[in-house]
Amino acid sequence: MPATLPSPSAPLPAIAVVGGTGNLGAALARRWAKAGLTVIIGSRDAARARTAADELGAELGRTIESGTNREAAARGSLVVLTVPYAAHAATLTDIREAAAGKLVIDTTVPLMPPKVMRVQLPPAGAAALEAQQLLGDAATVVAAFHNVAAEKLARDVPIDCDVLVFGETKAARAIAVRLAQLAGLRGLHAGSLANAAAAEALTSVLIFINKNYAVDGAGVRITGELRDPAPE
Repeated sequence: MPATLPSPSAPLPAIAVVGGTGNLGAALARRWAKAGLTVIIGSRDAARARTAADELGAELGRTIESGTNREAAARGSLVVLTVPYAAHAATLTDIREAAAGKLVIDTTVPLMPPKVMRVQLPPAGAAALEAQQLLGDAATVVAAFHNVAAEKLARDVPIDCDVLVFGETKAARAIAVRLAQLAGLRGLHAGSLANAAAAEALTSVLIFINKNYAVDGAGVRITGELRDPAPE
């Protein structure tokens, strides 16, 4: 079942942030809510999601919805998955029915503690490919936001980092590119879902660089004069 995508000029619908009480999920939810989007914060623990939503709502002066991960995925028209790799398969299985017919943007990096500075891609080749396999034809998976430091996203500071977006169609990738822009970042089309392996692997490299050079959240920036991508 292909995802139903908003037109390029249409307002973005409600976004379910699955794992929205974690560092990355909370930071993205806050940036999107501040940009005027409707976000629904999901968590395995509904009470924890409600607390996070209340805190964000108090900061912004409006109500933020919340629920379990499955409830959030059911209520949102777009789903953003922001869980650790250890919870990746179980969470996707949990939300599979709720995500049917929707775009699922997977941010997951297959870090395998304790050796998080070593690239360890899964047997499928990438966590994003595993996500599409687990969801099957029930949803359309796009991968993005792998290389952005969550602690920087959580602060109101400019971030000198690009977001590489992977997916099988330009239309699906374009939604994640828009979300990156609304979060104050530059989103770039980076090819098919299989290419997500490059960004997933690069996260371990960035963690090593952060430690080796005492960097506050090293990121990725694509150089050169970029023009609007040609139609596919």
